Amino acid sequence: MQIRCATPADAEALLGIYAPYVEQTAITFEYDVPTVEEFAARISGTLEEFPYLVVEDDGRVLGYAYAGRLKARRAFDWAVETSIYLAGDARGRGIGRALHDALAKELARMGVTNLYALVAATEDEDDPHLDDGSIRFHERMGYREAGRLSRCGYKFNRWYDLVFMELDVADHTSPAPARHAFAAR
Repeated sequence: MQIRCATPADAEALLGIYAPYVEQTAITFEYDVPTVEEFAARISGTLEEFPYLVVEDDGRVLGYAYAGRLKARRAFDWAVETSIYLAGDARGRGIGRALHDALAKELARMGVTNLYALVAATEDEDDPHLDDGSIRFHERMGYREAGRLSRCGYKFNRWYDLVFMELDVADHTSPAPARHAFAAR
């Protein structure tokens, strides 16, 4: 298994992982599967400032993780939102943890102090489009719940909550640590 920096050329493979999340789950609140070109542009845009990582095994892409600005204002420079997506058959094998840990390490190296995961949630145990697996995953990674927006997302004729989960990856010193843009290696 190898974790490497994504490139826009990975867009088709990553979109193959992402599309089922859009079409079949409420894990993402996106309604329509983006085009390969749009997905490639997303990768390029992210890489201008943040890491976008891919995990592959024997040349097959099994998942990806990336970070983005939590908010545009400068005071938020030390806080990022993270996202992780795995191929259906890659879950439960430690791949998500490996991706998360590589992403968190790179973000801490950049001077980021806070990671945030915005996780869709439902109170319906029988919801066919969402369970609490993402919440449990982030809890295992050390995240704690920081807040909840009730019934703020609507997909598949259902209302969903959004849970803000946070993880500190560096000390909060004053003055704040220098914050660097991502430099692909």
